[in-house]
Amino acid sequence: MNNILSEKEYQHFIMDRLVQDNGYIVRKSTSYDRFFAMDRELLFRFLNDTQPDEMDALRKIYKTDLEDTIVGFINAEVTKARGSLLDVLKHGIEISNMKLELMYTKPATTFNRELLAKYEKNIFSVMEEVWASDKERVDLVIFLNGLAIMSFELKCNAAGQSYQDAIYQYRVDRDPKTRLFWFKAGCLVNFAMDLEQVYMTTKLAGNATFFLPFNMGNGEGVNAGAGNPTFKDKYSVSYMWEDILTKDTVLDLISKFIFIETKESKDELTGKTKKSENVIFPRYHQLDVIRKLLGDVRDNGTTQNYLIQHSAGSGKTNSIAWLAHRLTSLHDADNKIIFDNVVIITDRVVVDRQLQKAIMGMEHKAGLIRVMDDKCNSADLAIALNGNTKIIATTIQKFPYIVDSVAGLKNKHFAVIIDEAHSSTAGKDMAAVTKSLGAGEQEGIDMEDMITGEIRRNGKQANVSMFAFTATPKPTTIQLFGRLNTKGQREAFHIYSMKQAIEEGFILDVLQNYTTYDTFYQLNKEIEEDPRCKTADAKRQIARFVELHETNIAQRVEVIIEHFRTTVMPELGGMAKAMVITASRQGAVKYRQAFENYTKKKGYTDIKALVAFSGKVKLPDDETEYSEASMNGFPEDRLTKEFDKDEYQVLLVANKYQTGFDQPKLCAMYVLKKLKGVSAVQTLSRLNRICPPFEKKTFVLDFANTYEDIKAAFAPYYTTTLLSTSVTPTAIYDLEAQIDAYTVLDPDDIEKANELLYKKNISAKDKQKLTFYFKRAKNMIEKYDLIKQHEIVSAMRHFVRFYEFLLQASCFEDTDLHKKYNFITYLLAYINIKHPGGGYNLDGKIKATNFVQKKVEEHTTSNLVAQPVVKLPTAESFGLTEAKEERLSEIIAEINSRTGKAYNNDVAVKAMLQIRDILLKSDKLKTSARNNTVKDFEFSYFDDIDDALIEGLEQNQDFFSLLLSNEEIKRQVLGIFTEEIYKSLREA
Repeated sequence: MNNILSEKEYQHFIMDRLVQDNGYIVRKSTSYDRFFAMDRELLFRFLNDTQPDEMDALRKIYKTDLEDTIVGFINAEVTKARGSLLDVLKHGIEISNMKLELMYTKPATTFNRELLAKYEKNIFSVMEEVWASDKERVDLVIFLNGLAIMSFELKCNAAGQSYQDAIYQYRVDRDPKTRLFWFKAGCLVNFAMDLEQVYMTTKLAGNATFFLPFNMGNGEGVNAGAGNPTFKDKYSVSYMWEDILTKDTVLDLISKFIFIETKESKDELTGKTKKSENVIFPRYHQLDVIRKLLGDVRDNGTTQNYLIQHSAGSGKTNSIAWLAHRLTSLHDADNKIIFDNVVIITDRVVVDRQLQKAIMGMEHKAGLIRVMDDKCNSADLAIALNGNTKIIATTIQKFPYIVDSVAGLKNKHFAVIIDEAHSSTAGKDMAAVTKSLGAGEQEGIDMEDMITGEIRRNGKQANVSMFAFTATPKPTTIQLFGRLNTKGQREAFHIYSMKQAIEEGFILDVLQNYTTYDTFYQLNKEIEEDPRCKTADAKRQIARFVELHETNIAQRVEVIIEHFRTTVMPELGGMAKAMVITASRQGAVKYRQAFENYTKKKGYTDIKALVAFSGKVKLPDDETEYSEASMNGFPEDRLTKEFDKDEYQVLLVANKYQTGFDQPKLCAMYVLKKLKGVSAVQTLSRLNRICPPFEKKTFVLDFANTYEDIKAAFAPYYTTTLLSTSVTPTAIYDLEAQIDAYTVLDPDDIEKANELLYKKNISAKDKQKLTFYFKRAKNMIEKYDLIKQHEIVSAMRHFVRFYEFLLQASCFEDTDLHKKYNFITYLLAYINIKHPGGGYNLDGKIKATNFVQKKVEEHTTSNLVAQPVVKLPTAESFGLTEAKEERLSEIIAEINSRTGKAYNNDVAVKAMLQIRDILLKSDKLKTSARNNTVKDFEFSYFDDIDDALIEGLEQNQDFFSLLLSNEEIKRQVLGIFTEEIYKSLREA
């Protein structure tokens, strides 16, 4: 392995490999036609060589204009609205009733000699330093039969650059409108690559270009992380020229893998349907698993079963679509087709629709796939299995029937692909299945148990191969489907680990902010006692932490609701949701009742809960029969749709929706039930979906399990360190001191940036200013050497991580620290512009962090923004008598001398108007006013006043905090207004 020391050397090294090992030809960049992104000479060499008769016939028609006509026609086809280069490569073009192919794929069998000869005639070429436009020079471009299909930006690590600089180049220096980079019409894929890692994108979009990893993963099995392995004698990315850029792989990718995905979204307001298109290029593990499976099946026919352990975020729908599509046309060494039918089993009809779309995207052929929905009965299924439909997609309930049917059809061979062997619905459907399994209590039976049970009972059928995809296989599944390794243990045929998915940013690590109630309680006590921490008044309620009483549901509900309202709800721009895991169906009912009672008592209208459990249930001493539908007020099958709406925030579940339930807005989970093994992993993993453009943060508050339990449950899938054991307010101040010591952040910039971030409308000019502040900080960091730079950035990341944990898990508050946190999160995003993923997009980021504004209004003093305008009911005021006015003045004067403030009567009157508006919402007080004298009314008035003060905090933090913290002053001020409030309520 020679040492590559510069970008230029790297370029030439790859070109040598392509020429010597892969039969490419090198072309001069002068042969490149930038207006059509092609090498015309090679295009016509290919056409004349492979289709001489057609070309002769066309030459007679078009004479000397033939070349321009063909080039113009190809260009028109690939640039039209629904057209694409991919389509033209796969299906050729038709001119004057003549069909011209633009590439030849490898025939499935060896029978057709002529096709094989044409396949050998595809021309692969490479050009370096290609001028795509006057301003853009691209390191390498690869052509197939003269058409540009891939571009490369190369970086050399030894020269102090990396793939991140290549990503930066694509985002900043490459114009998406240049013909070479034109979406769908230019290159099919663009690679950013150094000697260690590879990233790719199929669509350039300036700063917001999304880069996906195209790495092998580094490590073994479940411990594999992001990146690539290191080898003694070759570069980490050598698989690119040894495999991906070989002729067969490139043709395979174009003809069998890359496809255009069309997504339709309906605009709720206008009712119009919007279509968006994406070019899907497989990630490395997807390509790898499909090829390995096909290779193994080619050798072993239908003798084996396969377990594919792919984490959430692995792009499973596409992997299954590719596999199904390829299995339909797979031939063995004797050129015989291996499978007559492919059956896909999923537990969600929605997935079937996605699958159907994906498969149709790969090959538009009538009758290729049929979806058997719930309306289809077993007879329909039998007809389909006997018929010629290549791919049949159906739901899990039909599984026992399928097993029996395919066993009966001994003369046909079947591939059965099982998607995510866990069902999200225990209930009606599973009950039928349970009967067939002869199981007793239905709790905990899921798709995986059922499938393993069926196979155990029936043994492996000689004419059926099963392919089970699951993120978290149970031991029984591994026993049945796993392959023996050299150590004599069974393991999955292919693994894409959770660790890799997390490191690559496709899912979140749900244990990042996992804490048990004990820690939560201790932490908050510490903060209350720490003089540096000013706790937020609105969070005072969660600060009423109690050593929990075993049976006290009300206490837990209070902790859950108050934590959710103050800490979770503002996330995702106010759309965040939570799940409460109850221990039993009765528990779900009781918690829902307690939930309703508490929110009613507090007058909270912004938080609503749904419940989910199977069947009907009665409570002791209560004759009512409760069911999910009766409590929610709509049928069970509408739950996922309803819960997605903005009006519901919390879902209380009992053995339902703990697996397979996909809701990206779930940010928090409150666990009230012992969780073990796989079920713990699946349950907590409900939170792991990312929710772009938001930087989603997850939080788990566990009342029932210990850190040890949860660590042990996750160990087989990935290892992680739990934070909550080490976070204290002291730790966060230490980190702050460490960052301050580097003197890279200017306090003045932090102040100014925060002022801009809290403006109602941020203008383009403000964004420029913000970017200027971040740039200045970045320049300061870059004055240090590289190792120090890493240290600084890593200290900042730690700080953000710790601070977010504290914010979520406690009533901690420090305004200055919060400003610093805001600044640092944006700064990190700015520094990250070179990172893969979604890129630095200030608009998206500001949108995504709107929640901070709400959060901060709630818990910082208003010195952040020049006096926020308080919305006040101005139309009327209290008509106070002179005596009362005077008395009020005395009280206010006394308050001012005690507190050093400068309040006047107006402040108190305005505050009382706000309080009155809040109290007017209380039915309890209205009733009390109607049925009591002023004297008796006073009792309930003083009882309920605290809630009103807490609710009004946002509008009038200063004065209300004062009243909340001082019983005596509160009674004096509010006593003056008792009669007025009493009158208002009686009249209401």
